[in-house]
Amino acid sequence: MFGEFIKERRQKLGYTLREFCKKHQLDPGNWSRLERGLSKPPQNDKILNEYASYLEIKHDSAEYRDLLDLAEFEQGKIPRDLLKDNELKNLLPLFFRTVRETRPTEEDLIGIIEAVRSQYETK
Repeated sequence: MFGEFIKERRQKLGYTLREFCKKHQLDPGNWSRLERGLSKPPQNDKILNEYASYLEIKHDSAEYRDLLDLAEFEQGKIPRDLLKDNELKNLLPLFFRTVRETRPTEEDLIGIIEAVRSQYETK
């Protein structure tokens, strides 16, 4: 997912893989493996910030948050900012148990997301 995200973003900017890597002094083989999901995304914030700038992603944008979330998710981690919210953190085990036991449909998950979104928008 991280690889697909960065590949789509690079292509949206109009760069071939080689052009992009040459411009940013990156190894095309390593970047290609990253885009294809053969290499894990970096966990280092400095490197992720560099990638964001190469991909012209603003640091206060939803795309930037997606970049960071996908990098953490692919490492099997819950995004750090979510873990700072104690109320949400305490609900995660219940959420995981519910998803595991009931195997909700995509429609069910969208309903859950909408419920969570409306809960946080009222705060």
